[in-house]
Amino acid sequence: MAVSGRPVYRREMFETLYEWFWWEKLWLPAELSWADLEDKEGRVYAKASHLYITVPYAFGFLLIRYLFERWIATPLAVSAGIRHRVHLRAKHNPILELYYTTHSRNPPQADIHGLSKKSSLPVRQIERWFRRRRRQDHPGVLKKFREASWRFVFYLCAFLGGITALYDKEWLYDSREVWTGYPKQSMLESQYWYYILEMSFYGCLLCSVAFDVKRKDFKEQIIHHLATLILLSFSWCANFIRVGTLVMLVHDASDVLLESAKLFNYAKWEKTSQGLFVVFAVVFMVTRLIIFPFWLMHCTWVYPVDHYPAFFGYYFFNGMLVVLLFLHMFWAYLIFRMIRKFLFGTLTRDERSDNEEEEGQETSPTEDEDDKQHKPCNGLSSDAAREKNGCFDLSPPGNTCLSKTMS
Repeated sequence: MAVSGRPVYRREMFETLYEWFWWEKLWLPAELSWADLEDKEGRVYAKASHLYITVPYAFGFLLIRYLFERWIATPLAVSAGIRHRVHLRAKHNPILELYYTTHSRNPPQADIHGLSKKSSLPVRQIERWFRRRRRQDHPGVLKKFREASWRFVFYLCAFLGGITALYDKEWLYDSREVWTGYPKQSMLESQYWYYILEMSFYGCLLCSVAFDVKRKDFKEQIIHHLATLILLSFSWCANFIRVGTLVMLVHDASDVLLESAKLFNYAKWEKTSQGLFVVFAVVFMVTRLIIFPFWLMHCTWVYPVDHYPAFFGYYFFNGMLVVLLFLHMFWAYLIFRMIRKFLFGTLTRDERSDNEEEEGQETSPTEDEDDKQHKPCNGLSSDAAREKNGCFDLSPPGNTCLSKTMS
């Protein structure tokens, strides 16, 4: 009897959790119910079931990205003079590989001597092995160019699509109109596709993080993608669609400029890259640190309580906006650091980038040349010096410039 009762208990528990999750007081103001968001009187409302389509769309974006990078981005990179560089691969050595994956990518001198005794290899060969092994993990410019191309195309299309969908809407110019008539605001077809495609793209980004170029703000990027998906999902189900479209538009505006600056940087169009980065920095500060908190968040904090009492969803939605704001402040801090170093002539890297080798040192035709390229500097090899300082030099000799920072 106990065994036969388990499925019933589990079903009842699932039904209880389901009812609790969709409890109207969590999602809607006290005087509203889900019945108020049913299609009637010519009005069409967003449904939670509509979001299921974002899962296959996300995988569809992965396929489109693969085809785009292969047949469009790669030929474009080749025409810009970007080639795939073949690394000198480190010979398989279980002892060194175990240390590399479990301890450190750049071992101190004492450990190098210990590894030399364990593996019966000269110290110089151990150092060379770790240099080559680190290079194997470093993404090449071609990979970065293809990723930036894909993101640029989507953000540009999304931004232009958002402008097209919102340019004639009154709430784009008067944020009080966002809440006029709530919740009886019929969903437009343009809003449907704007939401679905944006959410599918962010789902695609989450699926591709395993093989995308990783940077120091990797964790912040994951938090941003998750917060965005949660924010958009909640606004969809609670019919906060108008303000959701404004949030997406504000974010896409600066992303287009950042990806375009990266593309010109990889193609070594330095002046164009510099100009685009400056424009990006200005647009980022205006949209993320001025418009977002003082227009959008003001709209979601102040105006809703004029129409209905504050409820859980009100605090939850604004809490997610605060998470995004803190991420904006974090990235703004990195941008300010880059600008400060650029103005004082000390900028040699992207503050977001992980430790990398200089692209020009990714290949070594001979063992002797490999050693010459890594002469000790202040008691450390050039690799060790870069990783110890937490930076890498992207500029050619004697030419440190801003366009070399968007890696």
